[in-house]
Amino acid sequence: MAVALFYQLGAAPLAGLIGALAGRALAQGWAVELRGTSRARMEELDRALWLGAPDGFLPHGLAGGGADDARQPLLLTHGPGPAANAPQALMAIDGAAVAPAEAALLERVWVIFDGAMPDALERARAQWRELAAEMPAQYWAEEAGRWVKKAEHQPG
Repeated sequence: MAVALFYQLGAAPLAGLIGALAGRALAQGWAVELRGTSRARMEELDRALWLGAPDGFLPHGLAGGGADDARQPLLLTHGPGPAANAPQALMAIDGAAVAPAEAALLERVWVIFDGAMPDALERARAQWRELAAEMPAQYWAEEAGRWVKKAEHQPG
């Protein structure tokens, strides 16, 4: 059954959280889609992931970037699914849409947002209402460099 996990960024960089979450998902053998809302933003994250620490490298590719998208363990996209790599997990950033029916087919959905931005916070709240109505959901926030679970919801 799918689980939706909401992460409110604090001081930690987005690329670091992506690396940690995607690394765990890839270790479980899952393919992951990282979905944003613009190609430029996904190109920026692609560069950040390529330039990250060598011991923490995540094999990935930018959708439509010339690589075989279907073979990418972590595929960076900027539009609605389904992604070519047939993911078991989806990370949505920058308010990227995740339909409850789409999420229900996955093992894990992460919605990552910057709570200091009112529009991002409001979009995350709307996504919480949509997804938590259909599947278990957890809300995590960064506090003093640690992730703290702030809320948990079971549908029904």
